[in-house]
Amino acid sequence: MARPNATMGDDLPSLLLLPPPPHPATRPALNAAYEPPLKAAISKMKNEKSGKDGAVLIAALVSPVLTGHSVRQKTLSWPHAQSILADLYSIISVICAQLSVPTDIHAGPGSVDVRIVLVDHDLSKPIVTDSKPAIEPNNTVIVDLPTFASAYHPWKYIFHPNNESGYQLLSAYLKLFEGIQTLRQSQLIVVDGGLSVSVGPSVPPQSSSQTNPHSIVCLGGTFDHLHPGHKLLLTAAVLLLKVPEKDASQPCQFVIGITGDELLKRKKYAELVQPWDERATNTLEFLATILELSKDGWKKGRAPRIAKGDDEYVSLFRDGTIKVRCVIIQDAYGPTITTENMDALVVSGETRSGGHAVNERRKELGWHPLQTFEVDVLDAEGIVHKSTEARDFATKISSTAIRKQKAESRA
Repeated sequence: MARPNATMGDDLPSLLLLPPPPHPATRPALNAAYEPPLKAAISKMKNEKSGKDGAVLIAALVSPVLTGHSVRQKTLSWPHAQSILADLYSIISVICAQLSVPTDIHAGPGSVDVRIVLVDHDLSKPIVTDSKPAIEPNNTVIVDLPTFASAYHPWKYIFHPNNESGYQLLSAYLKLFEGIQTLRQSQLIVVDGGLSVSVGPSVPPQSSSQTNPHSIVCLGGTFDHLHPGHKLLLTAAVLLLKVPEKDASQPCQFVIGITGDELLKRKKYAELVQPWDERATNTLEFLATILELSKDGWKKGRAPRIAKGDDEYVSLFRDGTIKVRCVIIQDAYGPTITTENMDALVVSGETRSGGHAVNERRKELGWHPLQTFEVDVLDAEGIVHKSTEARDFATKISSTAIRKQKAESRA
């Protein structure tokens, strides 16, 4: 996972524990439940002393996301999971627009880099604490609460909502976290719990369509000044991976085509476009938050290990079972028309037409088409307090808007 460059307290990430979403998980209901705790935690982090890169806040949404009794046969509903992620990142984006808080990676002092991690756990079931929690990954990238407690630490602060489910979640987490990090009372911070009303079962129905995972998943983009839109795309994409067992002959692969520097010279504020190596490194660092599992957490202050080639950066995670390749792309297709053995392509509303073009080109080559998965876009729908900043947030989180803000701050 993303490890700060130093082990000083100011550089440690903080944790916000978010209990399961309300049912049904409509956007207004999610906003009512999650905007207050997110806003309180982000406000606190904004005003805290942090390192030169700003603060990192990991928002762990703890909910029964996965189905399946066997640890190697877990499944999830990808449309449901990505929809929840899109709504949460939209809420975060609106909050940061309201508070004038940059939320892209390494944005500097006063910024809050919020990263959502899905954690599979049913709060209605008792925690077994007879033995020390261990890291036990499954066939997806989503981990359970004992694994999360064992691999994600140490924290600067731990925030939790001031409601019944918030305290229930905190209690379960602290039982598992005992002996991993000694916490001062001042590090445990209660925040506004919001309003959560559920109608119906707390567990997603078994009948909801489960998504078949894939061994090779592809995604393309610029990933300049990595912001919530990018975080949503990357997180949603890795949820599609079918993670093999430790002794498997081949890892699953996440192939990310990142636009080369030459194609970006005509972008607005092109002088502030980050170079390809920085964009690739930031992408891998963000993904490490979801994919890396180590009993040492980030105590050693190491960044993800990256094998750097001439035209790609590669990182391995989870004992080599997950391979992430960041590849330079110099055209609209990238590796999707140079590598036949690919399974799935993740697109957004903005890149949907590119996905169609990729499959048309693969058809011309006599190759099988890629199954496409479209991620929701960030929007302000359902936000109760629609200030001008909230309504305009989408124009403030694009890479172009971030470069514009940086250019104006230099002037």
